[in-house]
Amino acid sequence: MALPKSVLIREVGPRDGLQNESVWLDTGEKRTWIDLLAAAQLPYIEVTSFVHPKWVPALKDAKELTQSFNKKDDITYAALIPNEKGLAHFFEANLDTGAMFISSSETHNKKNMNQSIHETLPVIKQMTADLKAAGKNTRAYISTVFGCPYEKQVPMDQVLRLTDILLSYGIDEISLGDTIGEAHPLQVERRLDILLERFPADKIALHFHDTKGMALANIYTALKAGITIFDSSSGGLGGCPYAPGSSGNVATEDVVHMLQKLGIETNIHLPALIKAAEWIEAKVDRTLPSHCLRAYHSQTTS
Repeated sequence: MALPKSVLIREVGPRDGLQNESVWLDTGEKRTWIDLLAAAQLPYIEVTSFVHPKWVPALKDAKELTQSFNKKDDITYAALIPNEKGLAHFFEANLDTGAMFISSSETHNKKNMNQSIHETLPVIKQMTADLKAAGKNTRAYISTVFGCPYEKQVPMDQVLRLTDILLSYGIDEISLGDTIGEAHPLQVERRLDILLERFPADKIALHFHDTKGMALANIYTALKAGITIFDSSSGGLGGCPYAPGSSGNVATEDVVHMLQKLGIETNIHLPALIKAAEWIEAKVDRTLPSHCLRAYHSQTTS
């Protein structure tokens, strides 16, 4: 199957990347990183999560961060909203896209949301209605689609059921998560064959972790299936705090580099993207898994 001509990248680093970090970035530093990402012409940046500080201390300044930062008109700014209280903060911040979360694994959902899937769905339905009434874009993450740290393989019927329900609520886009980095190309191909028989490709995004080095191969497989929306994180920062071993979102600059080599348009400026990754790597004070960043360091020190 022919590769798509263009792809949309959803940058999730400031939220999904930072949420599991023990190193604290103050509000001004977070704004600086967001500005650097914006300078790379990323079309979408998920800037934070309006979750209770008790659960994600690294994002406890979400309200302060979103009260005043340099928004660009051509960038969609998003935040994760766990509940109605978070939704109120989202509306105060006047961001563009509200993202919500549910897991396809009952155990993971209880660990992450402190409630069952059955209890989570009505909350998402109401928040979606409120967001749509306010003219906002909506997004939902379905986690553990390709493997769960507690239940191992989640049945495909469960993924289909949740996707169907969420789209029936009016959700604009569903991001399917490889939460623990267990996905491989054959599994991705098989699951997408089933999904895309029932749902349009432009409603589906994929969120791969590079825990075992398979993310780019999985993205290539998804491209061939017709998927054109992918989540990624600057520097490869991040992982789910409620999924042991899920270190490493796929690095945005690695994805963009591969897409450029494939002749697929993103309109993203790769050198500026690498600069943003270099900046956050220095701030968290550890080597990030980005291949492009390591190659850049090698070239500048040789």
